[in-house]
Amino acid sequence: MRVAPIIIISLALWLTSYSFLASAQTSVDDVVKQSQSGICHTPSSPYYDRTKRFTAYHNLKDCLADGGRLPKGYKPAASASSNESEAYQRNAFGRWNDDDNDCMNTRHELLARLSSVAVTLSEDGCRVVRGHWLDPYTGRTFLSADDLDVDHLVPLKWAWTHGADRWDRAQRERFANDPINLFAVDDSTNRRKGAQGPMDWLPPNQAFQCQYLTRFQRVLRIYSFQAAARQRIDAQRQRVCAETTVAER
Repeated sequence: MRVAPIIIISLALWLTSYSFLASAQTSVDDVVKQSQSGICHTPSSPYYDRTKRFTAYHNLKDCLADGGRLPKGYKPAASASSNESEAYQRNAFGRWNDDDNDCMNTRHELLARLSSVAVTLSEDGCRVVRGHWLDPYTGRTFLSADDLDVDHLVPLKWAWTHGADRWDRAQRERFANDPINLFAVDDSTNRRKGAQGPMDWLPPNQAFQCQYLTRFQRVLRIYSFQAAARQRIDAQRQRVCAETTVAER
């Protein structure tokens, strides 16, 4: 009879199929899940098992680089986040430049340009000391340069985790010194912003939020950030700008 060989072959095929499905399940369970709302969940995330509809990534760095973000208040396990957090260094973007060699770097060039009155310089002429600035983040005016930070609209660390880690140093330095990505703002407000993107932080001056998002999106487009990040922020921009329009009526 040939029953035994048939049974053996069937059992072998079943075991092969089971092994394949088990390995496939393991690979799915090990991926980083980006939910439909753009949040990256590692296997150590408390929401990992609840996330049923997602885009899969091999690691957290790739998920964040494609426009994803971490759950609020959640810090992933060190092994999952090390590529993203430990790799970033501020000096990867260089320093404030002095392109025209007049001893005034990008920060002070911007302060001089944005002041609505003639500025007062330091004795050596290299630093802006006083002027008159309107901070768009708060709507407040300032007279002392010491009260201001020159903020990167698109934060450098945010940029790093969304693709700038793959740029060469020259492009990162150009990005960090590009006036299109810089504002003179209240220092304490800027420090509360930190490295947060617009999904997590918007200027307290609600009248400026639409312009903030429009400019943020413009910078992303100029520097060719990932399409997923641009699309998500553009959707937010449309919503906020529509709300601003209604409020102004």
